[in-house]
Amino acid sequence: MSKLFSRTKVGHFDLQHRVVLAPLTRMRTEPSNVPGDLMVEYYAQRATDGGLLITDATAVSQLGIAYVDAPGIYTEEQVKGWKRVIDAVHAKGARIFLQMWHAGRQAHPANTGGVTPVAPSPLRSLEHAAIRDESGQVSEAELIVPRPLETAEIPVIVEQFRRSAELAKQAGFDGVELHGANGYLFEQFLLDGTNHRSDEYGGSIENRARFLFDTLDAVVSVWGPARVAVRLSPSGVYGTMSDSNPHATFGYVAGRLNQYDLAYVHVIEPRIRGIVEKETTDADVSSKDIRRIYKGTIIAAGGFTGESAEQIVVDGHADLVAFGRMFISNPDLPERLRTGAPLNRYDRSTFYGGDARGYTDYKSLPEEVAA
Repeated sequence: MSKLFSRTKVGHFDLQHRVVLAPLTRMRTEPSNVPGDLMVEYYAQRATDGGLLITDATAVSQLGIAYVDAPGIYTEEQVKGWKRVIDAVHAKGARIFLQMWHAGRQAHPANTGGVTPVAPSPLRSLEHAAIRDESGQVSEAELIVPRPLETAEIPVIVEQFRRSAELAKQAGFDGVELHGANGYLFEQFLLDGTNHRSDEYGGSIENRARFLFDTLDAVVSVWGPARVAVRLSPSGVYGTMSDSNPHATFGYVAGRLNQYDLAYVHVIEPRIRGIVEKETTDADVSSKDIRRIYKGTIIAAGGFTGESAEQIVVDGHADLVAFGRMFISNPDLPERLRTGAPLNRYDRSTFYGGDARGYTDYKSLPEEVAA
Protein backbone atom coordinates (compact mmCIF):
# COMPACT_ATOMS: atom_id res chain seq x y z
CA MET A 1 0.00 0.00 0.00
CA SER A 2 2.78 2.40 -0.92
CA LYS A 3 0.42 4.90 -2.57
CA LEU A 4 -2.06 4.99 0.34
CA PHE A 5 0.81 5.80 2.68
CA SER A 6 2.52 8.41 0.55
CA ARG A 7 2.50 12.10 1.37
CA THR A 8 -0.14 14.41 -0.10
CA LYS A 9 -1.64 17.86 0.35
CA VAL A 10 -5.15 18.91 1.36
CA GLY A 11 -5.49 22.63 0.85
CA HIS A 12 -2.55 24.21 2.65
CA PHE A 13 -1.82 21.11 4.73
CA ASP A 14 0.85 18.47 4.17
CA LEU A 15 -0.41 15.02 5.16
CA GLN A 16 1.72 11.96 5.89
CA HIS A 17 -0.83 9.45 4.58
CA ARG A 18 -4.17 9.26 2.76
CA VAL A 19 -6.31 7.37 5.30
CA VAL A 20 -9.03 9.75 6.51
CA LEU A 21 -11.51 9.41 9.37
CA ALA A 22 -14.91 9.73 7.70
CA PRO A 23 -17.59 11.92 9.28
CA LEU A 24 -19.59 9.54 11.46
CA THR A 25 -22.79 10.24 13.38
CA ARG A 26 -22.09 8.78 16.83
CA MET A 27 -24.60 10.68 19.04
CA ARG A 28 -22.32 11.01 22.09
CA THR A 29 -22.58 14.68 23.09
CA GLU A 30 -23.29 16.05 26.54
CA PRO A 31 -26.49 18.10 27.15
CA SER A 32 -27.17 21.01 24.78
CA ASN A 33 -25.34 19.18 21.97
CA VAL A 34 -21.93 20.02 23.46
CA PRO A 35 -18.86 17.80 22.80
CA GLY A 36 -17.60 16.39 26.09
CA ASP A 37 -14.95 14.09 27.52
CA LEU A 38 -16.01 11.04 25.51
CA MET A 39 -15.73 12.90 22.21
CA VAL A 40 -12.33 14.31 23.18
CA GLU A 41 -11.06 10.79 23.82
CA TYR A 42 -12.67 9.35 20.68
CA TYR A 43 -11.08 11.82 18.29
CA ALA A 44 -7.72 11.80 20.06
CA GLN A 45 -7.61 8.00 19.75
CA ARG A 46 -8.01 8.26 15.96
CA ALA A 47 -5.54 11.11 15.42
CA THR A 48 -2.17 10.35 13.84
CA ASP A 49 0.76 12.56 12.97
CA GLY A 50 0.00 14.03 9.56
CA GLY A 51 -3.48 12.46 9.39
CA LEU A 52 -6.85 14.03 8.61
CA LEU A 53 -10.06 13.64 10.64
CA ILE A 54 -13.55 14.83 9.67
CA THR A 55 -16.03 15.32 12.50
CA ASP A 56 -19.56 14.09 13.10
CA ALA A 57 -22.16 16.03 11.15
CA THR A 58 -22.51 19.21 13.22
CA ALA A 59 -25.63 21.37 13.07
CA VAL A 60 -25.57 25.12 12.45
CA SER A 61 -28.84 25.60 14.36
CA GLN A 62 -31.15 23.57 16.58
CA LEU A 63 -33.56 23.29 13.66
CA GLY A 64 -30.80 21.54 11.72
CA ILE A 65 -30.34 18.62 14.15
CA ALA A 66 -31.57 15.23 12.90
CA TYR A 67 -30.51 13.01 15.81
CA VAL A 68 -30.62 13.30 19.56
CA ASP A 69 -27.18 14.01 21.07
CA ALA A 70 -25.65 15.07 17.75
CA PRO A 71 -23.22 18.01 18.08
CA GLY A 72 -23.84 21.65 17.23
CA ILE A 73 -21.73 24.67 16.34
CA TYR A 74 -24.08 27.57 17.12
CA THR A 75 -23.40 28.36 20.81
CA GLU A 76 -20.31 29.45 22.73
CA GLU A 77 -20.62 26.37 24.95
CA GLN A 78 -20.40 24.14 21.88
CA VAL A 79 -17.36 26.08 20.68
CA LYS A 80 -15.62 25.45 24.01
CA GLY A 81 -16.42 21.74 23.77
CA TRP A 82 -15.06 21.49 20.24
CA LYS A 83 -11.92 23.41 21.23
CA ARG A 84 -11.05 20.62 23.69
CA VAL A 85 -11.46 18.06 20.89
CA ILE A 86 -9.32 20.11 18.51
CA ASP A 87 -6.55 20.63 21.07
CA ALA A 88 -6.36 16.87 21.70
CA VAL A 89 -6.19 16.13 17.96
CA HIS A 90 -3.57 18.81 17.30
CA ALA A 91 -1.45 17.50 20.18
CA LYS A 92 -1.02 14.29 18.15
CA GLY A 93 -0.07 16.16 14.98
CA ALA A 94 -3.32 15.61 13.07
CA ARG A 95 -5.63 17.98 11.20
CA ILE A 96 -9.39 18.14 11.76
CA PHE A 97 -12.18 19.54 9.57
CA LEU A 98 -15.66 20.26 10.90
CA GLN A 99 -18.53 18.86 8.87
CA MET A 100 -21.27 21.55 8.89
CA TRP A 101 -24.83 20.34 8.56
CA HIS A 102 -28.51 21.17 8.34
CA ALA A 103 -30.84 18.18 8.34
CA GLY A 104 -33.83 19.90 6.73
CA ARG A 105 -36.75 17.47 6.55
CA GLN A 106 -34.65 14.74 8.21
CA ALA A 107 -35.09 16.57 11.53
CA HIS A 108 -37.83 15.78 14.05
CA PRO A 109 -39.67 18.18 16.39
CA ALA A 110 -38.42 16.17 19.38
CA ASN A 111 -34.89 17.34 18.51
CA THR A 112 -35.72 20.87 17.34
CA GLY A 113 -37.45 22.22 20.43
CA GLY A 114 -40.87 21.42 18.99
CA VAL A 115 -40.38 23.45 15.81
CA THR A 116 -41.60 21.89 12.55
CA PRO A 117 -38.64 20.93 10.32
CA VAL A 118 -38.12 22.83 7.06
CA ALA A 119 -37.36 21.74 3.50
CA PRO A 120 -37.53 23.06 -0.06
CA SER A 121 -40.92 21.38 -0.56
CA PRO A 122 -43.58 19.80 1.73
CA LEU A 123 -42.53 16.21 1.00
CA ARG A 124 -42.04 13.76 3.86
CA SER A 125 -38.99 11.51 4.12
CA LEU A 126 -39.81 7.88 4.87
CA GLU A 127 -36.79 7.46 7.16
CA HIS A 128 -36.93 7.56 10.97
CA ALA A 129 -35.34 9.93 13.46
CA ALA A 130 -33.47 9.03 16.64
CA ILE A 131 -35.17 10.88 19.52
CA ARG A 132 -35.32 10.66 23.30
CA ASP A 133 -38.75 9.37 24.29
CA GLU A 134 -40.80 10.21 27.38
CA SER A 135 -38.94 7.59 29.44
CA GLY A 136 -35.58 9.16 28.54
CA GLN A 137 -34.58 6.32 26.23
CA VAL A 138 -33.35 6.76 22.66
CA SER A 139 -35.94 5.46 20.23
CA GLU A 140 -37.00 5.85 16.61
CA ALA A 141 -39.83 8.11 15.43
CA GLU A 142 -41.43 8.64 12.05
CA LEU A 143 -40.56 11.90 10.36
CA ILE A 144 -43.29 14.43 9.62
CA VAL A 145 -44.21 16.55 6.60
CA PRO A 146 -41.81 19.53 6.64
CA ARG A 147 -42.75 23.16 6.22
CA PRO A 148 -41.57 24.54 2.86
CA LEU A 149 -39.16 27.43 3.26
CA GLU A 150 -40.21 30.84 2.07
CA THR A 151 -37.79 32.33 -0.46
CA ALA A 152 -36.76 35.04 2.00
CA GLU A 153 -35.90 32.43 4.68
CA ILE A 154 -33.19 30.72 2.63
CA PRO A 155 -30.60 33.52 3.01
CA VAL A 156 -31.21 33.30 6.76
CA ILE A 157 -29.96 29.69 6.73
CA VAL A 158 -27.02 30.72 4.55
CA GLU A 159 -26.16 33.27 7.24
CA GLN A 160 -26.37 30.55 9.92
CA PHE A 161 -23.73 28.59 8.03
CA ARG A 162 -21.57 31.69 7.71
CA ARG A 163 -21.85 32.41 11.44
CA SER A 164 -21.11 28.78 12.32
CA ALA A 165 -18.08 28.94 10.03
CA GLU A 166 -16.85 31.86 12.12
CA LEU A 167 -17.43 29.86 15.31
CA ALA A 168 -15.56 26.90 13.83
CA LYS A 169 -12.63 29.19 13.11
CA GLN A 170 -12.84 30.53 16.65
CA ALA A 171 -12.74 26.97 18.01
CA GLY A 172 -9.52 26.25 16.09
CA PHE A 173 -10.60 23.84 13.35
CA ASP A 174 -8.30 23.46 10.37
CA GLY A 175 -11.19 23.78 7.92
CA VAL A 176 -14.84 22.99 7.31
CA GLU A 177 -16.77 20.59 5.09
CA LEU A 178 -20.30 21.38 3.87
CA HIS A 179 -22.46 18.27 4.21
CA GLY A 180 -24.13 18.21 0.81
CA ALA A 181 -24.88 14.48 0.96
CA ASN A 182 -27.07 11.79 2.55
CA GLY A 183 -30.48 13.36 2.01
CA TYR A 184 -29.98 16.47 4.14
CA LEU A 185 -30.93 20.05 3.30
CA PHE A 186 -28.39 20.84 0.55
CA GLU A 187 -29.26 17.63 -1.27
CA GLN A 188 -32.99 18.19 -0.71
CA PHE A 189 -32.62 21.41 -2.70
CA LEU A 190 -30.29 19.89 -5.29
CA LEU A 191 -32.33 16.86 -6.39
CA ASP A 192 -35.56 17.20 -8.34
CA GLY A 193 -37.20 14.36 -6.44
CA THR A 194 -37.36 16.57 -3.33
CA ASN A 195 -37.29 20.07 -4.81
CA HIS A 196 -40.58 21.03 -6.46
CA ARG A 197 -40.12 24.78 -6.08
CA SER A 198 -40.98 27.35 -8.74
CA ASP A 199 -38.86 30.25 -7.42
CA GLU A 200 -35.15 30.94 -8.04
CA TYR A 201 -34.24 27.93 -5.88
CA GLY A 202 -36.20 25.40 -7.96
CA GLY A 203 -36.67 24.11 -11.48
CA SER A 204 -33.36 24.12 -13.39
CA ILE A 205 -30.23 22.42 -12.06
CA GLU A 206 -28.64 25.84 -11.69
CA ASN A 207 -31.52 27.05 -9.52
CA ARG A 208 -31.62 23.87 -7.43
CA ALA A 209 -27.86 24.19 -6.78
CA ARG A 210 -28.19 27.87 -5.81
CA PHE A 211 -28.58 27.21 -2.06
CA LEU A 212 -25.41 25.07 -1.98
CA PHE A 213 -23.32 27.61 -3.87
CA ASP A 214 -24.72 30.61 -1.98
CA THR A 215 -23.67 28.86 1.22
CA LEU A 216 -20.31 27.84 -0.18
CA ASP A 217 -19.62 31.48 -1.09
CA ALA A 218 -20.58 32.58 2.42
CA VAL A 219 -18.34 30.03 4.12
CA VAL A 220 -15.43 30.73 1.75
CA SER A 221 -15.74 34.41 2.71
CA VAL A 222 -14.83 33.34 6.27
CA TRP A 223 -12.20 30.67 5.61
CA GLY A 224 -10.87 31.16 2.10
CA PRO A 225 -11.42 28.30 -0.38
CA ALA A 226 -8.38 26.18 0.53
CA ARG A 227 -9.86 25.39 3.95
CA VAL A 228 -13.38 24.59 2.72
CA ALA A 229 -14.67 21.30 1.31
CA VAL A 230 -17.96 19.82 0.07
CA ARG A 231 -19.34 16.31 0.55
CA LEU A 232 -21.61 14.76 -2.09
CA SER A 233 -23.49 11.45 -2.42
CA PRO A 234 -24.33 11.41 -6.15
CA SER A 235 -26.00 8.00 -6.00
CA GLY A 236 -27.41 8.12 -2.48
CA VAL A 237 -31.01 7.21 -1.75
CA TYR A 238 -31.00 7.62 2.05
CA GLY A 239 -33.68 10.10 3.10
CA THR A 240 -36.00 8.96 0.29
CA MET A 241 -33.88 10.83 -2.25
CA SER A 242 -34.08 10.67 -6.05
CA ASP A 243 -33.13 12.66 -9.14
CA SER A 244 -34.25 12.26 -12.73
CA ASN A 245 -30.73 12.75 -14.11
CA PRO A 246 -27.97 12.43 -11.48
CA HIS A 247 -25.19 12.52 -14.09
CA ALA A 248 -26.37 15.92 -15.31
CA THR A 249 -27.05 17.25 -11.80
CA PHE A 250 -23.74 16.24 -10.28
CA GLY A 251 -21.82 16.96 -13.45
CA TYR A 252 -23.03 20.55 -13.18
CA VAL A 253 -22.07 20.70 -9.50
CA ALA A 254 -18.61 19.23 -10.15
CA GLY A 255 -18.03 21.73 -12.95
CA ARG A 256 -19.04 24.67 -10.77
CA LEU A 257 -16.78 23.46 -7.97
CA ASN A 258 -13.81 23.81 -10.34
CA GLN A 259 -14.26 27.56 -9.96
CA TYR A 260 -13.11 27.26 -6.33
CA ASP A 261 -9.68 26.19 -5.12
CA LEU A 262 -11.21 23.97 -2.44
CA ALA A 263 -9.40 21.77 0.06
CA TYR A 264 -11.20 18.75 -1.42
CA VAL A 265 -14.48 17.33 -2.69
CA HIS A 266 -15.66 14.31 -0.71
CA VAL A 267 -17.57 11.73 -2.78
CA ILE A 268 -19.55 8.78 -1.39
CA GLU A 269 -19.24 5.83 -3.75
CA PRO A 270 -22.48 4.42 -5.22
CA ARG A 271 -22.19 1.04 -3.51
CA ILE A 272 -23.07 2.81 -0.24
CA ARG A 273 -26.73 3.94 -0.23
CA GLY A 274 -27.05 5.56 3.16
CA ILE A 275 -25.97 2.94 5.68
CA VAL A 276 -26.14 -0.21 3.52
CA GLU A 277 -24.17 -1.58 0.58
CA LYS A 278 -25.96 -2.33 -2.70
CA GLU A 279 -25.09 -3.29 -6.25
CA THR A 280 -24.21 -0.45 -8.60
CA THR A 281 -25.81 0.39 -11.96
CA ASP A 282 -24.92 2.47 -15.03
CA ALA A 283 -27.10 5.29 -13.67
CA ASP A 284 -24.82 5.65 -10.62
CA VAL A 285 -22.27 8.44 -10.30
CA SER A 286 -18.90 7.49 -8.78
CA SER A 287 -15.64 9.20 -7.89
CA LYS A 288 -14.39 8.10 -11.31
CA ASP A 289 -17.22 10.08 -12.95
CA ILE A 290 -16.60 13.15 -10.79
CA ARG A 291 -12.85 12.95 -11.54
CA ARG A 292 -13.55 13.34 -15.26
CA ILE A 293 -14.96 16.81 -14.49
CA TYR A 294 -13.53 18.01 -11.18
CA LYS A 295 -9.81 18.83 -11.27
CA GLY A 296 -9.08 19.28 -7.56
CA THR A 297 -8.44 16.90 -4.66
CA ILE A 298 -11.02 14.12 -4.18
CA ILE A 299 -11.65 12.04 -1.07
CA ALA A 300 -13.61 8.86 -1.78
CA ALA A 301 -15.69 7.10 0.87
CA GLY A 302 -17.87 4.04 1.03
CA GLY A 303 -17.10 0.49 2.08
CA PHE A 304 -13.39 0.47 1.24
CA THR A 305 -10.89 -2.13 2.33
CA GLY A 306 -7.20 -1.38 2.51
CA GLU A 307 -6.71 -3.05 -0.87
CA SER A 308 -9.55 -1.26 -2.66
CA ALA A 309 -8.46 2.05 -1.11
CA GLU A 310 -4.95 1.56 -2.48
CA GLN A 311 -6.38 0.72 -5.89
CA ILE A 312 -8.62 3.78 -6.24
CA VAL A 313 -5.67 6.03 -5.37
CA VAL A 314 -3.36 4.17 -7.77
CA ASP A 315 -6.01 4.45 -10.50
CA GLY A 316 -6.19 8.19 -9.88
CA HIS A 317 -9.94 8.32 -9.28
CA ALA A 318 -9.36 9.67 -5.75
CA ASP A 319 -6.47 11.18 -3.81
CA LEU A 320 -7.46 10.06 -0.31
CA VAL A 321 -9.92 7.54 1.13
CA ALA A 322 -12.22 8.02 4.11
CA PHE A 323 -13.01 5.02 6.30
CA GLY A 324 -16.03 4.77 8.58
CA ARG A 325 -16.95 1.45 10.16
CA MET A 326 -13.36 0.16 10.14
CA PHE A 327 -12.16 3.35 11.83
CA ILE A 328 -14.83 3.00 14.51
CA SER A 329 -13.50 -0.37 15.66
CA ASN A 330 -9.82 0.30 14.93
CA PRO A 331 -8.68 3.61 16.44
CA ASP A 332 -5.21 2.96 14.99
CA LEU A 333 -6.54 2.00 11.54
CA PRO A 334 -3.76 3.68 9.51
CA GLU A 335 -1.10 1.66 11.31
CA ARG A 336 -3.06 -1.58 10.97
CA LEU A 337 -3.50 -1.04 7.24
CA ARG A 338 0.15 -0.06 6.80
CA THR A 339 1.46 -3.15 8.59
CA GLY A 340 -1.23 -5.63 7.54
CA ALA A 341 -2.24 -6.22 11.17
CA PRO A 342 -5.61 -7.89 11.81
CA LEU A 343 -8.63 -5.64 12.27
CA ASN A 344 -11.05 -5.52 15.19
CA ARG A 345 -14.65 -6.30 14.32
CA TYR A 346 -17.16 -3.51 14.76
CA ASP A 347 -20.39 -3.81 16.73
CA ARG A 348 -23.17 -2.13 14.74
CA SER A 349 -25.51 -2.13 17.74
CA THR A 350 -23.27 0.45 19.47
CA PHE A 351 -22.81 2.80 16.51
CA TYR A 352 -25.42 5.37 17.51
CA GLY A 353 -25.73 6.80 21.01
CA GLY A 354 -24.76 5.30 24.34
CA ASP A 355 -21.59 5.46 26.39
CA ALA A 356 -17.97 4.40 25.95
CA ARG A 357 -18.94 0.90 24.82
CA GLY A 358 -18.38 0.64 21.09
CA TYR A 359 -17.00 4.18 21.09
CA THR A 360 -13.73 4.53 22.99
CA ASP A 361 -13.18 0.97 24.26
CA TYR A 362 -11.77 -0.61 21.08
CA LYS A 363 -8.13 -1.58 21.61
CA SER A 364 -5.16 -0.33 19.63
CA LEU A 365 -2.29 -2.64 18.71
CA PRO A 366 -0.02 -1.88 21.74
CA GLU A 367 -2.96 -2.48 24.09
CA GLU A 368 -3.68 -5.84 22.43
CA VAL A 369 -0.05 -6.90 22.85
CA ALA A 370 -0.09 -5.85 26.50
CA ALA A 371 -3.25 -7.84 27.10
